[in-house]
Amino acid sequence: MSPPGGRECNAGAEQARNRFQSELEFVQCLANPNYLNFLAQRGVLRERPFINYLKYLLYWKEPEYAKFLKYPHCLHMLELLQYEHFRKELVNAQCAKFIDEQQLLHWQHYARKRTRLQQALAEQQQPQQQPPPHGNAATK
Repeated sequence: MSPPGGRECNAGAEQARNRFQSELEFVQCLANPNYLNFLAQRGVLRERPFINYLKYLLYWKEPEYAKFLKYPHCLHMLELLQYEHFRKELVNAQCAKFIDEQQLLHWQHYARKRTRLQQALAEQQQPQQQPPPHGNAATK
């Protein structure tokens, strides 16, 4: 027999988990400039309830939530979406294309830079190769 309110507690926990997952997925969608363009062209970015929702989602910038994000660009986009001018510009497909290109360039540069840093770190961590002793000491 389950304790009184046990089902309600489980249902509440499941609702919280579903809400977390839904908000996580939506926030990460904000990293896609083409999706933002889609929302802007349909007028969603002008609706006051949606703007309020974007403001509410700023909690994802907190480290205890941000650690779950796979696409960190979404946080920058979420921040930019707080500005009316940015939301208006997203109606223009050229704006979305420009953002998309800039993201690609950033990722390419980041990948090259990270590879160089990892190689330099690996070289620093390799034990210094000591030359073998000279003469008969090596054979003894």
